[in-house]
Amino acid sequence: MITIHPVNKPQPAANPSAETPSAASPSKVIAVVNQKGGVGKTTTAINLAAAIALEGLRTLLIDCDPQANSTGGLGFARDEARLSIYDILLGHNTIAEALLPTEIDTLKLIPSSKNLIGATIELISLEGREYKLREALAPIRADYPFILLDCPPALDLLTLNALVASDGLLVPMQAEYFALEGISELMSTLDRVTQAFNPSLALEGVLLTMYDDRTNLSQQVNENLKSFFTDKLLKTSIPRNIRLAEAPSHGKPVALYDPRSRGAEAYRELALELLSRNNIASPEEKRRKAAAAAAASSLKSFTAPEKKNRFWKSNKEK
Repeated sequence: MITIHPVNKPQPAANPSAETPSAASPSKVIAVVNQKGGVGKTTTAINLAAAIALEGLRTLLIDCDPQANSTGGLGFARDEARLSIYDILLGHNTIAEALLPTEIDTLKLIPSSKNLIGATIELISLEGREYKLREALAPIRADYPFILLDCPPALDLLTLNALVASDGLLVPMQAEYFALEGISELMSTLDRVTQAFNPSLALEGVLLTMYDDRTNLSQQVNENLKSFFTDKLLKTSIPRNIRLAEAPSHGKPVALYDPRSRGAEAYRELALELLSRNNIASPEEKRRKAAAAAAASSLKSFTAPEKKNRFWKSNKEK
């Protein structure tokens, strides 16, 4: 039987202020995780991080996958000589030393490299190996309202480090039968990690990706997930979109590659939904509302020019 730890349940009474995040949680660390590959995990990590950053919040994306797809998707070539999450996990360097700037001023990246493949073996002999990423994040957590971890498609020591360091899990999945089977194993892992290493770990949400609401299967899977996860199934779903598939080859998040595409709009809606769930105000959303209010006020104050007699008349006026 699949169980979800009670910490996952929403506690509305514990949030008296809907405008500011709790002072006890200076930032939110979210692991984007699914042991099944090809579900849009890296696509979600890149584009959600970019969407949150474009809302005016400092965001850090950490590529924890040896394939380094998040690194490449933000325009950085694979480079084993460059400092990466590998050096951080083994204690050779700090996160501050490995930070890379991106095209978005408020988005920073910790890259990955293929060296990370050997980290699982090298970490085994280290004391407190499960806590290495959490310890590395501690000095810089307060600098970033959101930190996203792109996890490998496996439940190994790298993923365990991400789970122990995280406050919540974001689980992308396709609306198909085999994806439903995999969610059982992931929820079981969440329970074990919660009990053994990280009591505060919660399920942030389940996200449907590559979603096509025209098919009966997608609608049926959506209903099954909604009945099981209730409000943990995110209202936003990510549609199939060619721009999302093209953007990584240009080294850009879709919000920069084609900001008017359905994919870019979906990830912006997802970012706003997560901000709302965590009671974090979006500076950019405030600016948009202020601009809309100013435009409406200007429109109300507009006075039409006085109607004057014309030297000609239309056929209707004759």
